[in-house]
Amino acid sequence: MGEIIEVTSLEMPGLEVYAKLTQAQLRNKKEPELGIFIGESPKVIRRALAAGCRPVSLLMEKQKLEGQGREMMELCPEVPVYVGEREILASLTGYELTRGILCAIYRLQPRDPREICAGARRLAVLEGIVDTTNMGAIFRCAAALGMDGVLLSPGCCDPLARRAIRVSMGTVFQVPWAVLGESRADWPEKGMELLREHGFKTAAMALKKDSIPLGDPRLASEEKLAVVLGTEGDGLAGGTIAACDYTVIIPMSHGVDSLNVAAASAVAFWELGKH
Repeated sequence: MGEIIEVTSLEMPGLEVYAKLTQAQLRNKKEPELGIFIGESPKVIRRALAAGCRPVSLLMEKQKLEGQGREMMELCPEVPVYVGEREILASLTGYELTRGILCAIYRLQPRDPREICAGARRLAVLEGIVDTTNMGAIFRCAAALGMDGVLLSPGCCDPLARRAIRVSMGTVFQVPWAVLGESRADWPEKGMELLREHGFKTAAMALKKDSIPLGDPRLASEEKLAVVLGTEGDGLAGGTIAACDYTVIIPMSHGVDSLNVAAASAVAFWELGKH
């Protein structure tokens, strides 16, 4: 197993990734192979490692050295293991460790969106989703409810942000995903073009008078369908809606006009992912 190092100072070398680096610094867009994310909880760490990600180090509460901590060390046999009391580690990270264990992990190379499209029948396409909790919840729904992949507009938050990973329960490592372009200007025109090239019809989830209900049989009959969901609050941009083949609404009761985007994704994926 890796060397066990007791945390006696918050300034110890090797702890920077848990405390001092911003999300942007961890991501390292210029050199993706050097990018790091933080896996929180044994379940998330196991799923990341199963997807082929390489660990950098472990950080855990001293009481976790046995049990699940021992299992994590066996899965990451050559990396340093930093241990400390709960209060010290909470001071280091700024939050209490979920299940008492964190793992710094190298990112995999970004996927090509063409690769995602090539083997898929049902895709989730996200425009401008900036809340990491919503991002994680959408991935969890996509994994559970039959989506073959997730495509992101360049304006979306990072699916490998710590909170997004945690809320997804590690499903961000089970559902293939990619970003549609390098800059915001690549969406929607270039992204829609890519979807059309791969035979996808697109369904914009939007509150419009000419929307068709989610249960419309035309949607289920499409061989390849991409469900397009918009940013929290404002929803999809007008240009995106206009570029889609369908505009779709979830019928609701009691005068409720809309659902949170993560809740809407669950309903849409359940209805369309099973076909």
